Amino acid sequence: MVATTPPTLLTGWGLTMPSRAQLVDAASVDDVVTAVTSAGPRGVLARGAGRSYGDAAQNGGGVVLDLSALSGVELLDDGDVVAGAGAMLSDVVALLLGRGRFLPVTPGTRFITVAGAVAADVHGKNHHVDGSFGAHVRWVDLVTADGTVRRLDRSGPPEDVALLDATIGGMGLTGVLTAVRFATIASPTAFVRVQTRRAPDLDSLMSLMVDDDAFRYSVAWVDGMARGARLGRGVLTRGDHAQPHDVPERRLGAATMTPGAPTFEVPRIPFSPLNRLSLAAFNEMWFRKAPRSRDDELVGLAPFFYPLDAVGGWNRLYGRHGFLQYQFAVPDSGGEVVRTSLERLAGMGAPSFLSVLKRFGPGRPESPLSFPIAGWTLAIDVPARTPGLATVLDDLDEQVIAAGGRLYLAKDSRAVPATIAAGYPGLSAFRAIRSDVDPSGVFVSDLSRRLQL
Repeated sequence: MVATTPPTLLTGWGLTMPSRAQLVDAASVDDVVTAVTSAGPRGVLARGAGRSYGDAAQNGGGVVLDLSALSGVELLDDGDVVAGAGAMLSDVVALLLGRGRFLPVTPGTRFITVAGAVAADVHGKNHHVDGSFGAHVRWVDLVTADGTVRRLDRSGPPEDVALLDATIGGMGLTGVLTAVRFATIASPTAFVRVQTRRAPDLDSLMSLMVDDDAFRYSVAWVDGMARGARLGRGVLTRGDHAQPHDVPERRLGAATMTPGAPTFEVPRIPFSPLNRLSLAAFNEMWFRKAPRSRDDELVGLAPFFYPLDAVGGWNRLYGRHGFLQYQFAVPDSGGEVVRTSLERLAGMGAPSFLSVLKRFGPGRPESPLSFPIAGWTLAIDVPARTPGLATVLDDLDEQVIAAGGRLYLAKDSRAVPATIAAGYPGLSAFRAIRSDVDPSGVFVSDLSRRLQL
């Protein structure tokens, strides 16, 4: 039976743009079908763990489905996983590593659902080698607007494959995912063998990263507040899964596969302790504590992939007004936009402690709303109420688009329709597929209304 509650105030991880929706707990696939076929004029949307930063998992005035109960996880003999839509990556990882396997792609938090990973086509530190999550999906079960449960398989008819590809990165707008089968990779130990390089400026950092293909994983923390000759200074960490012979026997069983509950929980605070002075000091400390050069360090999987998961509710550090993450991708020819973005945001004193630069390999043009494209991606967190921020980001949007780039829908909270349409040339194809499978517009979100998806 579908359980409902009074309208619930929902936000994304950035704690901005709240809206109220009827939150419905779906305990079974039948409950999902009932909710979809009885949707009212404001439609229905599935919500995972709420880790999209903006309004992607909200449906103001409509129905939002909580699929937490669909959380089963099965590891097959061939190494593939079949997981319910509501299964958390944290649970999948715990199962996999006991069998010497790992996720093919993981974002910077393990506290997202499998369906969320598909809907946002998440990427990780290994995109330049392994692509995005969608590249490893075998099939999905999707409840469409007419209440049909469709298994979309790569070996199915062309219309099923097209719908599968539109669902990957489709932000939940093609239907409700209820189960996913995806491939995994080998991880024979609980460690990553890591190389660290400290770069004094952006040119040095980007030059190092051009050679990322020699490493499966690569990510750079960038000092988003550094200016002048130090602009874009950062710490690059690269590595691969450690083999048993890389790990001293005494340490083989010492690292847990994933940490338990966060070691610290940030309380709800009205004012943010993050300001220009505190973050400048933090960034200076973070840069200085990294070694200039270090090879073959053994780092546990959890601190390497999920460092922020150790701090519960870290988004509350930005106070009641919240924050936004500005993330874009540009081709290699548009690399100068990375510099410009750092210059503009550092120049206005936007306090940022989390700025991340990565390399992307080829994207998924068959998935019209999948974010990655070959080249660079920069993500910068800034307080939402930073004076002058809107004007600066609007200007940067124009430069991203002019360079052939795009913004990430899973992080967006302030773009306009024209910016998204210009960055995603497959949007018209997505709209056509969506119109065909959902002619009445049953599946809708605050994001899709705002951006006219």
